Amino acid sequence: MSNDLTARARIRDAAIELFAERGIEGATIRDIAQAAGVSSGLLRHHFGSKEGLRDACDEHALSELLQVNAHFTEFRSLDRLTPKILLLQRYFMRSTMDGSPAGTAMFDRIIDYGEEWLARTDLKVSDPRAFVGLLTVMKMSMFTMRDLLSRAAGTDVGSVEGWRRVLDASLDLFSQPLITPVQADQARAQLDKIFGEVQP
Repeated sequence: MSNDLTARARIRDAAIELFAERGIEGATIRDIAQAAGVSSGLLRHHFGSKEGLRDACDEHALSELLQVNAHFTEFRSLDRLTPKILLLQRYFMRSTMDGSPAGTAMFDRIIDYGEEWLARTDLKVSDPRAFVGLLTVMKMSMFTMRDLLSRAAGTDVGSVEGWRRVLDASLDLFSQPLITPVQADQARAQLDKIFGEVQP
């Protein structure tokens, strides 16, 4: 039994890595079994199908990420930023983009959490749901646009060292305004004028 459990974990971990790099469609049962060092038959024995394997991967990744989410958002225990966590984050970004139900559920949970966080701050925004959605998608793009971000940074942002640089840049971005409140009000006035003119 313990050997079966060990094989199951190896298959799951291999699948997470391949799904993160290639997407659900790009990773075959044969590739996953080979990476895990097992037969395709044993993979099917444990998970039934690739969809069943994906569901197991989603459940595992969601559980792991939720355990560390509070530590990251509260800026505590940043030593948990390990290659494994970065892999799980990449996996969930890919899973969400591929239409995984668990990935979509995680996205919805992040949006809900973001609205709760926003309500506890002194930030003044015109549309809280849109604000949180935009912020979340911007953060997700650091994963989905990994190749271009790595090109700009001159290092692989999928590594712990590269991701540290991205987080430093994020802190610079979010800790200082890019425009003044007066400029924002002027831009909103222009938007009201433009979109007011196109209303039926």
